[in-house]
This record gives sequence, structure tokens and C-alpha cells, in this order.
Amino acid sequence: MELPGGAGIQSRDEALIAERERTCAEFSSITGCDVAVAQCYLAENDWELERAINSFFEPGVDSLPKEETSTIFTNSPKSEAMPVDACIDLTDDAPVIIKKAPAADNPTLKQEDESHITLLTWNVDGIDQSNLPERARGVCSYLALYSPDIIFLQEVIPPYYEYLQKRAVSYTIITGNEDGYFTAIMLKKSRVQLLSQEIVSFPRTEMMRNLLIVNVNISGQNICLMTSHLESTKEHSNERLKQLNIVLKKIQETPPSTTVIFGGDTNLRDKEIEKIGGLPSNILDIWEFLGKPEHCRYTWDTKINNNLKAPYTCRLRFDRLFFRAAVDGSQVIPQSLDLIGTEKLDCGRFPSDHWGLFCDFDVVL
Repeated sequence: MELPGGAGIQSRDEALIAERERTCAEFSSITGCDVAVAQCYLAENDWELERAINSFFEPGVDSLPKEETSTIFTNSPKSEAMPVDACIDLTDDAPVIIKKAPAADNPTLKQEDESHITLLTWNVDGIDQSNLPERARGVCSYLALYSPDIIFLQEVIPPYYEYLQKRAVSYTIITGNEDGYFTAIMLKKSRVQLLSQEIVSFPRTEMMRNLLIVNVNISGQNICLMTSHLESTKEHSNERLKQLNIVLKKIQETPPSTTVIFGGDTNLRDKEIEKIGGLPSNILDIWEFLGKPEHCRYTWDTKINNNLKAPYTCRLRFDRLFFRAAVDGSQVIPQSLDLIGTEKLDCGRFPSDHWGLFCDFDVVL
């Protein structure tokens, strides 16, 4: 005998199973793990996707080597010069939960669409030891939720890199150095094919800076990706401009059939760009190309971001994205630009003293 309402119960069960299958698939896509692992994390977190993601990206007690913290910084008011033996344990604090996921109409949701490419550049301020474990997990939670195809990071330190290796398993990670602090490029394995990589030295840097270049194929497009952290502070303006000229020269030397995207913490002031006569005519500043959107004008903003507890107000566009289109064939065209990392964590600080820049590109065949 069939109980009254049995069909309705069965229908609800089927809907629940279907919903959980979709949640498992989304968790697996973001984390790169298989369905069985996804089911375990989701079941342990009442099938709440965001909570499960944060649980996955929280390192276990034995995930990272426990070493003494000993860091020395010199020659910079922001302590950006050469650190010695930077060893941070990222396992101390509780997991971080980012309260605001991408909105339904956010371009991040298009990132598996072959007609779109998404990219994030972010100085994650790994050399600031204050609340580093929670801030590092905060950054990784943003990476998991936005799931960019390409990620440029600056101020990565070795324990941060090890943490990313263990947790961001759906990405290939290429670094610009192996010690001190350095840049990194992360490529989503499911979308981006790595072709080659190169590190270009800055001969006179006093701050361990260089240019990291990675050539890839994505959605059938050959793209040259470049990231750097140019010399910091006003006092090093001349060296910074020499480094910028090296970057621009490498962009121009890239074969014209290849799209070039450069991004990073340039530390540039607008007057410095004017000093060199502006960018070459075929190299575009993406923020300017998109009409100078006011909401992402400043990426270094001590008026809002109080991580440094600076006694002054400074609002600058240190973090920039440059773009050189391929001369023929299909095109990769910037469509939108947004800031991320603008919400405080439970520790009362932001993930970094910089905002991240998230860019969505159209692929026009």
C-alpha cells in the first residue's frame, strides 16, 4: 500500500539529491577535488557550500612546517625591502569566512564559458606578519569563490606558496623566486595550457624585484602573461621607471600574433607615466580603456584600508593592468574591472593592504 503523499516525498527527495549533486559538482570545480572528497566536506558542513569551501581551504595542523618566525626588513617605510628567513606558520587562526559571494550577475559566473577569460591581480602583503594566517585564508577564500582562470600575486612568501600548493590544487603555480618574497602566476588547470615561462631580472633592484613571464594557450588563444612588483616608494622612482621600460620592451618584443596581459603592483604614479610620454600607442591601460571606472580608481587607499594604521591619507592606483591586443585573428577584449578584498575579516583587518583587481575579458572569434 502506498502511503498518502508518498509521491510528494519522493519528489522532494529527488530534488534534494539533484541539488546536492549540483553542489558537489560546484565544490569539485572550485577545489579541484573528486566527488567523494566533495561529499565528505559538504556533509560535514551541513551542505553549505561556502562553509565547506572555507573548511577545505583551512590548512590542517600538519599542513605546513612549524618554524620560528624571524623576519628583518630594511630600507622602506612599508618594510618592503629584502626580508631575511621569512617563515610564517599559517595554521594558527580559525577558518575565515568571506560573507559576500559573487553576485548572480557577476562576471565570475561566466568563467567556464569559452567566450570569457577572467583574471585577478593582487598584492597579498605576505610580508606583513600581523594576522597573516587569517589574512592568507581570507585571500584563498576569495580565490575559491571567484575562481579566476588566471591569477597574478605579489608579495608571496615561501609558507604562503606552500599553503597555495596544498590548497589550490586546481591551479598550476609558477613563481618568480623561491625565497624572500616574490610574485606568482596561477593558471587554472582545466582551462589554461602552460607553454613556457621566463624570469627577467631587474639589474639594479634593491628589493628583489623581477618580471615573471608565462606563455599560455586558453580558449584557443595564445596569450603572454606578465606580472611584476616594481620598486617601491617615491625615492625609487627612477629605478621604477627603468623597470617599467624593461616591461614595455618585453611586451613589444612579444610576437604580434599573441595577446599580452601585464598586471601587478606597479607602484606607479600618474605623473611618472606622463614623464615617459605615456604608454606606447599599442599598449593600453585597461582601467583607462574601460572609461576610468570610479569604483576601482584606487587600489592603495589608506582612507578606507587601515591595515597599515597610516597616520596619513593616500589614495593611489598602484595596481595596474596593461594590455596589448593581437594584430589579427580572434581577439581578447577587456569588458569589466572590479575591486576585491574590500571586506574586513573577523580579525578586524582586510586580507591585504591592497585591493585586488578582477578583470573579465571577452574572447571574440
